[in-house]
Amino acid sequence: MATVFEPRAAAKEDESRLLFHNVSWDEYEAILRIVGTRHVRVTYDRGDLEIMTKSQGHERYKKLIGWMIESLTAVLEIPCEAAGETTWRKKAKERGLEADESYYTLNAELVECRDVDLEVDPPPDLTIEVEISQSVLDRIAIYAALGVPEIWRYDGETLHVECLSEDGKYLTVPTSPSFPFLPMEEVAAWLQRSDHLGQSLLRRQFLHWVRETLVPLYQVWRAANSH
Repeated sequence: MATVFEPRAAAKEDESRLLFHNVSWDEYEAILRIVGTRHVRVTYDRGDLEIMTKSQGHERYKKLIGWMIESLTAVLEIPCEAAGETTWRKKAKERGLEADESYYTLNAELVECRDVDLEVDPPPDLTIEVEISQSVLDRIAIYAALGVPEIWRYDGETLHVECLSEDGKYLTVPTSPSFPFLPMEEVAAWLQRSDHLGQSLLRRQFLHWVRETLVPLYQVWRAANSH
């Protein structure tokens, strides 16, 4: 029988969390079926289970980051398979979670037009983790156990790119392996502008930046790495 842990005090923006102990894998999968597509996030780590409600700010940032990735890959014609908030889990590891957004880039052609099974397929090449408030469970360690090679972490102020090292730890890096031509400081700047600009204006300005600035950067990068 699962035991409930007293909810952690809600951080900014009205995000609340419940932590349960002694939850079996079968109970975890049953909870996933019950939750379905509701506006909550479920994280499972070897018997501990956290249920989190997401704030409007959380959803705004994660939607914007996802939209930026999907827009720039469309304009630059880069293969990209979006997997959204798929529940990534491995029974053998007794771990599972939903990313805020997840993408196959290097392995896009491998998984296109079909459902992914982590028992036989690689994990997503890139996941997005919005951290308006901190999880009770160590979600980053769960990503590492699942073998996710790259995470973008955004806390509402700072954007970090982290890559999985050979020792199973994430290291902060200056550029994204999925998009090595992309100036990450510019991505962070666009996210900060979103706090002051309406979404329609921001998206128009971002698309203009992609076409006028990022396309030439990408062309230079491709020419330098074509051999």
